Amino acid sequence: MAKGFFISKAVGIVCIVAAVGAVATIIALSVVYSQEKAKNNDSNLQPTKPPPVTKPPGPTTAKPSNELWDKYRLPSNLVPNHYNVTLRPRLTPDASGKYIFTGESSVEFHCAEATNLILIHSHKLTYSPVSNGLLARLTAVNNGDTVPGIESVWLQNETQYLVVQLKGDLTKGNYYILETIFEGELADDLGGFYRSEYTENGVKKVIATTQMEATDARKAFPCFDEPEMKATFDITLIHDLGTVALSNGKEIGQFEDTMGDVKVLKTKFERTERMSTYLLAFIVSEFDFIQDNSDDVLIRIFARKPAIAAGQGEYALNKTGPMLKFFEEYYNYSYPLPKSDQVGLPDFPFGAMENWGLITYRETALLYDEEYSSNSDKERIATVIAHELAHMWFSNLVTMRWWNDLWLNEGFATYGEYLGAHQAEPTWNIKDLIVLNDVHRVFAVDALASSHPLSSKEEDIQKPAQINELFDTITYSKTYLKAFAFQNTVYTDLWTHLQMAVDATGTALPQSVNNIMNTWVLQMGFPVVTINTATGDVSQKHFLLDPESVVTTPSPYNYEWIVPMRWMKTGAVQALTWLETKSAMKVTGNDWVLANIDVAGYYRVNYDQANWDKLLNALNTNHEVIPVINRAQLVDDAFNLARAKIIQTVQALETTTYLNNETAYMPWASAINNLDYFYLMFDRSEVYGPMQDYLRKQVTPLFNYYKDLTGNWADVPTGHMDQYNEVNAISLACRTDLQECQELTTTWFRDWMNTGVNKIHPNLRSTMYCNAIATGGAAEWEFAWDKFKNTSIAAEVDKLRIALACTKQAWLLNRYLEYALNPNMIRKQDAMSTIVYIANNVIGQSLAWDFVRARWSYIFSQYGSESNSFPNLINGVTERFSTEFELQQLKQFKADNAEVGFGSGTLALDQSIERTVANIKWIAENKNNVLNWFIAESKS
Repeated sequence: MAKGFFISKAVGIVCIVAAVGAVATIIALSVVYSQEKAKNNDSNLQPTKPPPVTKPPGPTTAKPSNELWDKYRLPSNLVPNHYNVTLRPRLTPDASGKYIFTGESSVEFHCAEATNLILIHSHKLTYSPVSNGLLARLTAVNNGDTVPGIESVWLQNETQYLVVQLKGDLTKGNYYILETIFEGELADDLGGFYRSEYTENGVKKVIATTQMEATDARKAFPCFDEPEMKATFDITLIHDLGTVALSNGKEIGQFEDTMGDVKVLKTKFERTERMSTYLLAFIVSEFDFIQDNSDDVLIRIFARKPAIAAGQGEYALNKTGPMLKFFEEYYNYSYPLPKSDQVGLPDFPFGAMENWGLITYRETALLYDEEYSSNSDKERIATVIAHELAHMWFSNLVTMRWWNDLWLNEGFATYGEYLGAHQAEPTWNIKDLIVLNDVHRVFAVDALASSHPLSSKEEDIQKPAQINELFDTITYSKTYLKAFAFQNTVYTDLWTHLQMAVDATGTALPQSVNNIMNTWVLQMGFPVVTINTATGDVSQKHFLLDPESVVTTPSPYNYEWIVPMRWMKTGAVQALTWLETKSAMKVTGNDWVLANIDVAGYYRVNYDQANWDKLLNALNTNHEVIPVINRAQLVDDAFNLARAKIIQTVQALETTTYLNNETAYMPWASAINNLDYFYLMFDRSEVYGPMQDYLRKQVTPLFNYYKDLTGNWADVPTGHMDQYNEVNAISLACRTDLQECQELTTTWFRDWMNTGVNKIHPNLRSTMYCNAIATGGAAEWEFAWDKFKNTSIAAEVDKLRIALACTKQAWLLNRYLEYALNPNMIRKQDAMSTIVYIANNVIGQSLAWDFVRARWSYIFSQYGSESNSFPNLINGVTERFSTEFELQQLKQFKADNAEVGFGSGTLALDQSIERTVANIKWIAENKNNVLNWFIAESKS
């Protein structure tokens, strides 16, 4: 899946290992991330009209027991081989107003060990008798094999099984077929086989589509729904005339049929490769498409007909083919399917999903419109497509055995998204942004005592909610893909193949790949490396944002890491060294040391005070002597070292004094990201005014630089990152109340209101809309709301939705909160993020917190206990908390809703409490010094 903009929890590693010849580096980048996932609990799991023989032997229960059906993991005695699945979604409601789908399924499986019990996953499905009043039929593949009779069939709700109790044992080594007939709701819950809606020319259109990862294939049909249980699939879809059916395989046949008195189409798809159930997909819609079949692989872009007609799929079509070819060459393994369909959906819980041969996207992650889409929109499309295409090899061809190794899938794909996007847009220098977009972001959560190791034990990840919680936030050995094609793997297999690459190239490492990498994978967190340039001593310790927090998670390596270090001395790059070896980082005179060049390693760096002073002097006298990525790193490291009480906070602030001479994007972005914490802590206190004065002074030269560069905002900067930094300049200038900036945004927005012609460039619309609505009143808000409701361009809709949360009018924010939980106003996929955007507003924060507390039970039930949006929601509405009163409110919220639960947000809630405690301490220790520093610097 693609990260989108929904990361709230992540653990990452960037570890560089020196190499020789063809294998220059081995990079392990792992990002386990959170994305929104709304699920609906309102469905009855009980069989339809169960006959007496299917009555369960006792009431279903969630209490621990030794029965196999009360365990969350499937036993290994049955292994699926092949499925035949036929599904018929109804795109019009039945007499009760409910949308449904019906289906028939047969699964051929191998009996690896004798057993009298069949467990197969099923969730929110009801079953009809197949034969003899039973809800399942069991036959043998070979006619001569004996088949035990069925004693009873029932649904085990808590563990989500269809249980088939047999009268005798299945025979080890034999193959059997289990058949079922079932019905499910085509709900709008964004999980399993679900319903999406949109309006076209005033007419409501309904789509039947899917999202199976992580544990929702079982909502579409009964299946062995674990990643290791790979099988092949024959899919047939029965659908209305005038609709298009898609699945993972290529269409191999379609004919008209009559069912009852209704004419339908039956579309059959080519048998899939061996694959996991979470990668299945099927869609029925009235979408149109464009295609490119000039190469061996057919590439198609599907979307709403007006979007395709407007050319919004062209960019994706033009980039997908070359990226696919790039990955084939890079991985030295051909894409194994005949087609690659990309589908933009109006309602989708994530940025995208890597279904093999049928990738699904949010519209904003696939569709590009030159008139409405910004450069950041284009970058998102390029990186998300690249991320999903990288998954075609790492996730689909080779799949982790269990969800505890999810990082194997996401680490490769996250690194691959930058490689693929760089191939598509080489002038962007996008690989540099991995530091801002991933490394700095994962540092934030991995520095908490409540973090977790990258790889968990299989037994620690059992329930669907635990699996979903893992979605919170390499150059490689090419033999790895060939060895495990169409199979499942664990992370140690990767180390074996990386070691083969190291051995083949004669690379000198201090220890084996297994030993090096396990220090990063099997313990949480990362180190801060401290360099004393007076003595040359280098040391490490576990970096914690709150050094007084108690780490309760044991480490097999005593929280020490094998750290590769690239460094420079006074601008000259030195040979790579390892922390465990004696280094030569001793300097004298005016020489200085800078470690972790280009942030190639996953650690922070601290120095002795003399070296810090030399680095600050270098920034203020000739900042370009320090690489641009490391200028961003110095800022980020300093602010986080200060939060961890390793250096003084005012010393971190000193790294921003040179910014009035800086025009590069990355250092400014790093500073703004870190100063956001100061806004969160101080925008309700007396520090706010002097802080605004200082930052206004610092950003004014940048604002004027872009004003001149663009001819008074008439032109667009040519560089990709220059375009980003223009947005930074305007955003921070307006945020700090620079009058010229506020006049600029209000004038352009008012011109749009008066003339109906929007002259604001797409790059600038997000910040212009937000600032104009913030300084305006009800008229501006209502105008933007009207545009939001009547715009069909997904990128523009998102810009308006976010900007509507910027108003300073409390009554409008309260009304907007109510809209957020009304699917007729705000799409379900956007509900939680809309609340978070309101909470980001200092006026809206307390309103959003009160709203979430009052509605938690409703939110939890309607948006699903397993929703991956909950960590983002809980973090978003509490990140400003910094008083004892707010801490007590947070603890009371946890206590009051203990019975309701927090699902995938459980860890986020604990981290919010931990963060609030740290915030209280930080303010008590730093407020006066920070206030005095801002006062002095704003006047200097």
